[in-house]
Amino acid sequence: MSRKINLNADMGEGFGAYDVGDDAAMLEIVGSASVACGFHAGDADVMHRVALRARDRGVSLGAHPAFNDLWGFGRRTIDMPAEQLERMVAYQIGALQAVAAYAGLKVTHLKAHGALYNMAARRADYAQAIGRAIRIVDPAIIYVVLGASEMEKAGRALGLRVACEAFADRLYEDDGSLTPRRIPGAVITDPAAAAERAVRMVTAQAVFARSGVQLPRRIDTLCVHGDEPTGVAVGRAVRDALRAAGHTLLPLPALDL
Repeated sequence: MSRKINLNADMGEGFGAYDVGDDAAMLEIVGSASVACGFHAGDADVMHRVALRARDRGVSLGAHPAFNDLWGFGRRTIDMPAEQLERMVAYQIGALQAVAAYAGLKVTHLKAHGALYNMAARRADYAQAIGRAIRIVDPAIIYVVLGASEMEKAGRALGLRVACEAFADRLYEDDGSLTPRRIPGAVITDPAAAAERAVRMVTAQAVFARSGVQLPRRIDTLCVHGDEPTGVAVGRAVRDALRAAGHTLLPLPALDL
């Protein structure tokens, strides 16, 4: 069955003089970019460069907020009150909104990064805090969530537009969570393998655990990780395979959510 699907990537994850990933190349592939907002990576100049390129390529722009963890690239767990987390997320949305204005763009989606994403997928208080930040700052922003998670529940309960995400380049556990990166093979770096998984997931509307278990999931958007050395090759293979399978790739705001 042919489907309308979004392909997204995390971008702008350099800092100062340091680049992480090939944002320019990735923006030729994906329909939506989730941009680091300064807490785990990124700064005003990095955000500005990505926003300008996204505008020129017709790519929608989203915030990619994280814990305040530059040293750990936002991949270390942090326990904090939900009220503080909510303001931290709102702060990062506002930062990207301000910089995006220089490119004449609006921030149209939000996808949490790293440990924040994984914790909010299973913690209702974190999931709701992110959703409340969206609703206060701009309720039109699409909440990108792990399907069948606390984030999806929170987004729908708060009346937000929700896009359920799956990962073309990550393995899953039997409970639907992402396989921890410390486990060998958790990140799929082979473009052909990622492309085959992407088509299978979108067609079946399911994710597949590394044990082989099939988990039915709504899938509106697929992510490829721009910070991986193989990110561009994986992204290109996934895009081409989805098109070859008859699926239509669109920016997130163009989806019927």
